[in-house]
Amino acid sequence: MAGQRVFVIGATGTIGQATVRALRRHGHEVVCFVRPRAGPGGRLARDDIARLLPGATLRFGDVTSPTSLAQDGFCGEHFDALVSCLASRTGAPKDAWAIDHQAHLHALAAAKQAGVTQMVLLSAICVQKPLLAFQHAKLAFEQALIGSGLTWSIVRATAFFKSLSGQVARVQQGKPFLVFGDGTLTACKPISDDDLGDYLAGCLTDASRHNRVLPIGGPGPALTARQQGEQLFALAGKPPRFKQVPVALLDTIIAVLGTAGRLLPALAAKAELARIGRYYATESMLVLDAATGRYSADATPSHGSQTLGDFHAALLSGRTQMERGDHAVF
Repeated sequence: MAGQRVFVIGATGTIGQATVRALRRHGHEVVCFVRPRAGPGGRLARDDIARLLPGATLRFGDVTSPTSLAQDGFCGEHFDALVSCLASRTGAPKDAWAIDHQAHLHALAAAKQAGVTQMVLLSAICVQKPLLAFQHAKLAFEQALIGSGLTWSIVRATAFFKSLSGQVARVQQGKPFLVFGDGTLTACKPISDDDLGDYLAGCLTDASRHNRVLPIGGPGPALTARQQGEQLFALAGKPPRFKQVPVALLDTIIAVLGTAGRLLPALAAKAELARIGRYYATESMLVLDAATGRYSADATPSHGSQTLGDFHAALLSGRTQMERGDHAVF
């Protein structure tokens, strides 16, 4: 039903902002629970956050604290639904288990006390082949949500525009586009923040999305890294130039950091980040056929109208800018 009272966590990221906008368009009352200093490095103060989330009520506190969630967030009031766009910033093990798992457990418990009967969770399509700490943390909470007794929707999104746009400046500067292997190892169906936000908001009222795990990508065919580069060069009006990065280089980095990390915890965390980079360099962000072990573009649903090419054209022309935060690879 429209006009629900919705509690949102993870609202200050670009996907969170888009989801809040979509919830407001759908006629819902939105309360966002955010940190007093948000954004990468805590650079956003309360007034900055308010400008990012017009029309929403803001409440400030600590999403990792059950007491703060209950007292500063829900405040003893009734809510109909919980929507989460919250995710760990780096995917490092400590961060992942604290945010992707434990903070969500706290939010779920507080939401149930507030009368919430429905939750929409933004997860990630990569959890279907879990090899990394953050994937296991996300899966652990997914299982908790499924068993919670609430009506639930788990949205496993494919690649985001901002995670695929780190080389726009390189191309503008005349540098080659970096690809792992020959650039055809992986493919994805990128989805924009606004299209994903619209899909997440729609999960509240579309009964066909209830109590389901929902992989979702953007419109158009799946794109390999080489195809993304070719498209970017064409938009920039430059001849395509590629530099191939061997996957074995990542393996060497992981081995060195992993060994050194036994003595220095900071290097162990860097080794995990390198493992994350290798995962995305070798695994497609598409639906995985468990029977064949192959990724399928045809089996990956699409939603929305905005394409990666549209976004890159806007970046190249200066019509839009991008905040990549802690998720940059290049």
